[in-house]
Amino acid sequence: MARASAPAVELEVAGRTVRISSPTKVYFADRGLTKLDVVQYFLSVGDGILRALKDRPTTLERWPGGFFEGATLSTRADHRGDAFYSKRVPQGAPDFVESVAITFPSGRPADEVCPTELAVVAWAANLGTLRFHPWPVTSADVDHPDQLRIDLDPQPGTDFSDAASVAPRLREVLQEFGMDGHPKTSGGRGLHVYVPIEPNATFVQARRAVIALGRELERRMPEAVTTSWWKEERGERIFVDFNQMARDRTMASAYSVRPNSRATVSAPLTWDEVPLVGPEDFDVLSMPARFAEVGDLHAGLDGPRYDIAPLLELSERDERDRGLGDLPYPPEYPKMPGEPKRVQPSRDTDRHREAPGDVERADH
Repeated sequence: MARASAPAVELEVAGRTVRISSPTKVYFADRGLTKLDVVQYFLSVGDGILRALKDRPTTLERWPGGFFEGATLSTRADHRGDAFYSKRVPQGAPDFVESVAITFPSGRPADEVCPTELAVVAWAANLGTLRFHPWPVTSADVDHPDQLRIDLDPQPGTDFSDAASVAPRLREVLQEFGMDGHPKTSGGRGLHVYVPIEPNATFVQARRAVIALGRELERRMPEAVTTSWWKEERGERIFVDFNQMARDRTMASAYSVRPNSRATVSAPLTWDEVPLVGPEDFDVLSMPARFAEVGDLHAGLDGPRYDIAPLLELSERDERDRGLGDLPYPPEYPKMPGEPKRVQPSRDTDRHREAPGDVERADH
């Protein structure tokens, strides 16, 4: 006989009542964590998670069965996974869950969850949301990013420590262009750096700015950094994933929970902490005490915003003086103006006939 689930509980969240169904359902068996534990974790870092999501279109990564060994996330090609992305407001959402209209690269529109208060986070966690994926825009202007998001992604043979060793040089480059960033762990092996910017550039321009940053970093650390979109060319280096700045490509927010046996979380860091920590240092059990001690280290994202014009000038110089134009978009995207061929180099039979500067540039 199946064991009856525990009755639902109601939590008071900033003046709202949020119902938590099956509160004792195990979400992370190795850590002994239940659904209610996960909801209460998010509430314990409430100011931080809400700052990361507030007024932003947000995709929900839902794991309704929790994490277990062998669990998989559904993909565009295979929908049979145990978890899935929710890019539209789920049916039956309470009235306090607001939405914002966004447009995917395909041109299709959608009404996506747009958190405005902490109760929305608790409601989403009750649906099994472990990772929140906010767009780098606000509901006030969904077409112009207000953040550059730089993903230092370790490739096979490298790990978090390698990404951490690149971070100081990235900060150096940013500062030379009159900017500074805010680092965080990804919850896994990677390192993310967010830069608050004036919302006066398109997604295309913001992506080109990140490409320019990545190329400059690659020039300074050629043995450690790559901007090659093709895995066969990356080697054992840190990949600056510029396509994370493309429309509808998002990173898990600060304080999101990674679906792994340890229940690690994405933790904002100071620059001084970057070389001293590892992703395993921050999880659902340890983060509440850290948050109570240091607060939200990403609060500075609400501070001064930078103009990306100098990075766009660097991008133009790269193209004019070095023949370095655009780089490929992800395969599911429509072909973009000025984009090179999306052909794996080892399969590009006429690559030797195409010089880097041969691709026609489009003005954006």
